[in-house]
Amino acid sequence: MPLSILPWRFLALADIVNFAHLRRHLGAPRADCLVLDVADRIAEHLAEARLAVVGRTTIEIAFEGETPQDLEAALDVIRGVFSRQVDLDGEPHRIELALGAAIAAVAYADDVRLVEAAEQAMAEARVDERIVIRDLSADGPGIDRLSLVRDLTKAVQRGEMFLQYQPKVHLRRQKVSSAEALIRWHHPVRGLILPGDFITAAEEARIIGPLTLWTIEQVIADQKMLAAQGHDITLFVNISGQLLGDSAFVARACQIVKTSCGNIGFEITETSVIRDPEIAIGNLNVFAEMGIVIAIDDYGAGLSSLVYLKQLPAKELKIDKMFVIQLTSSNRDPLIVRSTIDLAHALDMEVTAEGVETPSAMALLGVMGCDMVQGFLISRPISIGALGQFLDEERHLGLAGDPRAAFNRPASFWKSA
Repeated sequence: MPLSILPWRFLALADIVNFAHLRRHLGAPRADCLVLDVADRIAEHLAEARLAVVGRTTIEIAFEGETPQDLEAALDVIRGVFSRQVDLDGEPHRIELALGAAIAAVAYADDVRLVEAAEQAMAEARVDERIVIRDLSADGPGIDRLSLVRDLTKAVQRGEMFLQYQPKVHLRRQKVSSAEALIRWHHPVRGLILPGDFITAAEEARIIGPLTLWTIEQVIADQKMLAAQGHDITLFVNISGQLLGDSAFVARACQIVKTSCGNIGFEITETSVIRDPEIAIGNLNVFAEMGIVIAIDDYGAGLSSLVYLKQLPAKELKIDKMFVIQLTSSNRDPLIVRSTIDLAHALDMEVTAEGVETPSAMALLGVMGCDMVQGFLISRPISIGALGQFLDEERHLGLAGDPRAAFNRPASFWKSA
């Protein structure tokens, strides 16, 4: 079954629980490479998985499947591989792994929620000494929309909303050129509520405007913090299509940006313009004339219209991750991505590929002429403080210079290497 129609997404974490014991026998230098040995052995048995070394002792394993039982089968394979002693430099050693995982339907999978669930499962697996799986599709009935809206109206005042940022790396310049602001809601009772739940509710209740204005103001404040550290990058805010026809919102947003002199960008979806194209395009031109960078988000996920695309004052086009995640394993997606890059360049736009998870995909995108990449290979969404540290340490440069980053590629790569 092609990846594009596999209904389940899995994220597993494997952690070496007896690392301290092995370090005493192997020595610190050799033990520091142990996680790579473990990743290599897992890769030999899970051909379709995407592996990433995410810590000194931890490996992330991401893949898709037809049924939830595919995850259980994969974890059983890993457990079987390490139930026996393995040869390390000619000596037999037992590597004990804790395995925690999360599962979600692809149509509703949220990267942040999936990672958090996998980390919680891993913490439980260490304590209980068993495989733990958290099924996000079994979280119970949906959130009551009326109570959600009622709580949402007070969430900003209560300090429950916060922002995380996901950086974008410019491939030719080898630098972080911008970052996307992603709003999160930590409810005091329900915990983390996904944007897919509360953004839709905010739009239906007509409170998406105040929520977005708060986001713009917070982004500007965060940008000043970055500028004080010597980092001048564009920070992008997602703008609901509903707001593109709201003259009051447009006027207030322009006022906020104008008085702050912030280096701000707005991301809009291509389908949001179709609601009322004349007004939406007119307001986007107002934003662009103020110096706000316009980016088209999730290109290809909806019904793309070249009629509207050529009229938009956009400087950036973002290819939806549904095409990028299969870039090195599909026959059609590379053709779609390459033609989209050529089209955007013909319209004087730079191109960002979303959902980049492997160096092989990043390398292919570079060959295709893609300008920027964004995804878990670069960084997960992080706080503004962590973003500043990320920029200070220039962590993105390690992707090209550190050969261990190669463990972020599909397992099938090792088999053919």
